[in-house]
Formats: sequence, structure tokens, C-alpha cells
Amino acid sequence: MKAIKMLMMAALTIVSVSLFAQDSTKQKSKAPKQKMEQMKYSCPMKCEGDKTYDKPGKCPKCGMDLTKSNKEQMKMEVMKTYTCPMHPDVTSDKPGKCSKCGMALKEKETAVVAYSCPMKCEGDKTYDKPGNCPKCGMALKEQKDDHSNHKH
Repeated sequence: MKAIKMLMMAALTIVSVSLFAQDSTKQKSKAPKQKMEQMKYSCPMKCEGDKTYDKPGKCPKCGMDLTKSNKEQMKMEVMKTYTCPMHPDVTSDKPGKCSKCGMALKEKETAVVAYSCPMKCEGDKTYDKPGNCPKCGMALKEQKDDHSNHKH
């Protein structure tokens, strides 16, 4: 009887040690990996409601250029972001490597951003935050630098 108790204790010890050993290796392999987030784009006319796209391009319904969603614009203003020089749609809140090509992500410089109505309802009036045009209600678009007047 004593031998059976000793055998059972030894078996229980071996099983519990092996379970704890497996548990700790699983936790190490589940270390939080850097999450690469895809930028979300939407139609400024909202012709498909709140539908978003993973890549910039043209709206399949109205043909307008897709813009960064309002949520993405606010996130970009608040957070320090890193982006791939070759794939600007790949962004992260931490330095790391691009999920598409493996290049090192570079810190995105925050420039002064101006927003204006794409319909030019108010002429060249600009706003410092994204939103909707007070006249026509369209989403304000980020103004791009115009390099047409100079040569490289």
C-alpha cells in the first residue's frame, strides 16, 4: 500500500510539473506581437454609408477619391505613427518592420494640415481640423501641397 501511495505521488508530481512547463512555454510564444494596422479609407460623399476600404483609390459608386476616415484622421493627429516608406498604408504606433516588405518603419513627420471643402463652397477658406463643410455638408478634404509652380 505504501508503494502504491509513493507511485501515485510520483506520478502526480510528474504530471503537474509537465503541465506547468507546457503552460509557461505557451505564454512565452504568445508574447504580444507588434500589430500593424491598415489605414481605413472612406468616400467623402458617404454614398455607401460608413463603408471603409483598406486601400486608397476611387469610390466604386461615385468615382471620388477615397479619403482617410474621420476616425483615422483623429488617430493620426493624436498618436505618433510610424509608416513604411514604400507602403504608406502600413502604419504602426511603434517602430518595427513593414508587414508587406520588411523595411524599417519611419516616424511620420507631423506637418501642419489644412482642410478645405472639395466643392470650394467658401473659396479657398481652410480649417485646421477635419469635419464637414458648413455650407454643403461634405467632408472637408486634406489639402495637398501644390508643386506645379516649381521645377525639380
